[in-house]
Amino acid sequence: MRSSAPANLLGAFRSLRIASTPTTRPSTISASTFPIPARNVQAPQNVRLFSATATMAGNWLEPSLERKKKMMKGRPRVPTGGSTKGTTVVWGDYGLRMTDHHRRISAQQLKVAEDTIKQRLRGLKYRLYKRVCCNVGVFVSGNEMRMGKGKGSFDHWAARVAVSQIVLELRGMLHEQVARDAFRLAGNKLPAGQWEFVKKGEPPIVGITKLDGITLEELKRPRRKVPAETVEPASPPPSVSEGQRTPLDLP
Repeated sequence: MRSSAPANLLGAFRSLRIASTPTTRPSTISASTFPIPARNVQAPQNVRLFSATATMAGNWLEPSLERKKKMMKGRPRVPTGGSTKGTTVVWGDYGLRMTDHHRRISAQQLKVAEDTIKQRLRGLKYRLYKRVCCNVGVFVSGNEMRMGKGKGSFDHWAARVAVSQIVLELRGMLHEQVARDAFRLAGNKLPAGQWEFVKKGEPPIVGITKLDGITLEELKRPRRKVPAETVEPASPPPSVSEGQRTPLDLP
């Protein structure tokens, strides 16, 4: 009984045949009935499909820039052409605007102002928007150092804030007086200066002039109109007689 079992198994394997004709019923629907559109998908070039390292994306207080690269001190933007960019509330309902003079604000001071607003609005539903970014590196030499011998080492990040620029914006389910008080506390933590509470919809500012009923074309015109009577006509240049010789005629 045991000897016949392997023989029967071997005979069953030998009887197996690979048929060229398909055993299943072919599909009655041809491929030409429903044509499949061809997709020209190009593989990305010079792109890593995955990364095993963590991303180093910076935030508004510390960007992902090289600290060893020296940066110039520079000056804030001056809207000489009549630009009103950054002087109105865009995303929020209330804003904090600097009105006295442009300056450079460090990242630590902006962080303290942000924490002050969060502490004042604790338990409320709101969202805080930052309109500035600390992308300027400040390099400082040590105390009691001689003049020269380089710019110094990196100290902190800072942001250049132009005059009449919105620094922070606020939106949420809160009263206007609460937002005004939060911005008042934040302005006390920022560098000494004049800070203004702004609501959405207020007119923009060019320099230190609000465009409240004044168009930009009127602002570009001269403020003082000079009457035509006071303008003296230009006298003609003195004519040179034929017999008189000028120093230019001398040999």
